[in-house]
Amino acid sequence: MPVIILPDGSQRSYPEPVSVEKVAADIGPGLAKAALAGKVDGVLVDTSFLIDRDATLAIVTERDPEGLEVIRHSTAHLLAQAVKQLFPDAQVTIGPVIEDGFYYDFSYQRPFTPQDLEAIEARMRELAQADQKVTRRVMARDEAVKFFKDQGEIYKAEIIQSIPANEDISLYGQGDWVDLCRGPHVPSTGKLRAFKLMKIAGAYWRGDSRNEMLQRIYGTAWADEKALKAYLHRLEEAEKRDHRKLGKEQDLFHFQEEAPGAVFWHPKGWTLFQALIAYMRERQTLAGFEEVNSPEVMDVKLWQASGHIEKFGENMYYTDLPDDRKYCLKPMNCPGHIQIFNHGLKSYRDLPLRYCEFGKVHRYEPSGALHGLMRVRAFTQDDAHIFCTYDQLVEECVEVTRLILDIYKDFGFEDVTIKFADRPERRVGGDEIWERSETALKKAVEATGLPYTLNPGEGAFYGPKLEFVLRDAIGRDWQCGTLQVDLNLPGRLGASYIAEDSQKHVPVLLHRAMFGSLERFTGILIEHHAGRLPTWLAPVQAVVMNITDGQAAYVREVTETLKNQGLRVISDLRNEKVGFKIREHTLQRVPYLLVAGDREANSHSLAVRTRNGKDLGAMPVSGIAAKLAEEIASRGRTILEV
Repeated sequence: MPVIILPDGSQRSYPEPVSVEKVAADIGPGLAKAALAGKVDGVLVDTSFLIDRDATLAIVTERDPEGLEVIRHSTAHLLAQAVKQLFPDAQVTIGPVIEDGFYYDFSYQRPFTPQDLEAIEARMRELAQADQKVTRRVMARDEAVKFFKDQGEIYKAEIIQSIPANEDISLYGQGDWVDLCRGPHVPSTGKLRAFKLMKIAGAYWRGDSRNEMLQRIYGTAWADEKALKAYLHRLEEAEKRDHRKLGKEQDLFHFQEEAPGAVFWHPKGWTLFQALIAYMRERQTLAGFEEVNSPEVMDVKLWQASGHIEKFGENMYYTDLPDDRKYCLKPMNCPGHIQIFNHGLKSYRDLPLRYCEFGKVHRYEPSGALHGLMRVRAFTQDDAHIFCTYDQLVEECVEVTRLILDIYKDFGFEDVTIKFADRPERRVGGDEIWERSETALKKAVEATGLPYTLNPGEGAFYGPKLEFVLRDAIGRDWQCGTLQVDLNLPGRLGASYIAEDSQKHVPVLLHRAMFGSLERFTGILIEHHAGRLPTWLAPVQAVVMNITDGQAAYVREVTETLKNQGLRVISDLRNEKVGFKIREHTLQRVPYLLVAGDREANSHSLAVRTRNGKDLGAMPVSGIAAKLAEEIASRGRTILEV
């Protein structure tokens, strides 16, 4: 008699094995109708799964994250079924769930067209409305190989042949369609109500360029139409906010083939970049960090000793020079900072010692992964390393966490989550050291009193870390800052200090970044603000323009006055109508447009407009300068419009 323990602690006993579906029905008809899957002792299963022992059970619905994953997985199968019905000669390969959706790869004699995509989606809707029951069966491996070969599905047969011979294979069927899959799946196709096919791309079979190029159809699926429409709206907004498009419109930066993954910063973009550095430099100095600089090229032996070659070597750049030594372009700043720490004897009285650097690093990324400022091969980190004792670790972590969250607020990011990432599969150091590191970091994040979630297996190769994830204006999440506890690297590179017992001890090393990559953070900022950067960050904070040539001298004088007060101001004296100038600078997202006619020149004032089209009337130049300075100092709050 299996006893089923439900999430609320209540129990239900059954005289024989019972399905997840039956338990849901016993709880209530509403839950039975909503059930998509179950979690038996924490394992996701179909609603048809029979429980034959005492177990815990949670019914999974569309409200659960696992429910959405089941929906997307099942919609991928719906896609494959529709393709096979419309294009019987197409061969199916694999169709996994990905972020926000799914894809399925197909081998077909000709490229699919946009019209094909429309027809496939229409057939998927027909199959969903037919509410076909989804069933599961198990075959021996060799029997499954024969089953798919007989159907002409050579790719499926090849996948199954790579599975050990003693493993059973699960197949899922709906209507006339059967597919290889581990599951679980929704009980019937009628549960799939909100989906859309997005695009077609190429993909090599098993990711190997020596293999056949397949056609990959991407789709998205959600619990309901409201969620689907919200997602499609976010995509539209994201396209409008694309930093690559805005960067071109605002003349901030560009990329070109001669330097893939590296940024060519234009004057305005470099001004923004330097504004970020100046801000961070000020905040770090106030927080007790000392700025250093380490070489970009160092001997490969240093990277072998640190463990980077072993764990990160395929992403590093190497060079052979005439002196018969092999060098690397640094992918990280930490070994260089340890060398600075090692130069001269350190005492426990010197700790904590906080080094920071705006260090340029180089990491090889596949060309297909490069994406504007968001994914580059050469980037600048606001990197810092804190050398401290084990007893100082928690306090330092708490202070860094508070600093990071406060900094994000200045850039308009109020919604920040913290993730705790523990030991990865590829790592340096023994389990005892990792246990000690993870315990200390977990104690530190709990001491902040802030909520956090677990991100299993995603720690750095030398230590666990906290990941700070920002949510932007259209609901996208960006992982930016990190705080990592490292009890491995200092010892590997010979770092030590003299403790109170007059003996040498290895310091704890905290790796800390707040922006992460300055290039990527710049891209995130541009998209978050849709190019309308707050005044204190804008490369050009105001533009002064004349109506006729009669005000040209006055505009030059006013522009110089405002620039001398530390404001980023330009003049526009072109022989164009003032309306044309206003439109152009509005498209450039310049925060304030200052116009001078004869009346303004005679009264030493300017007519003030905002990039949002608001006419603020005439203001004296001295008042404009004071209010702009106040707004910039307030970092984000608009003063002129108050």
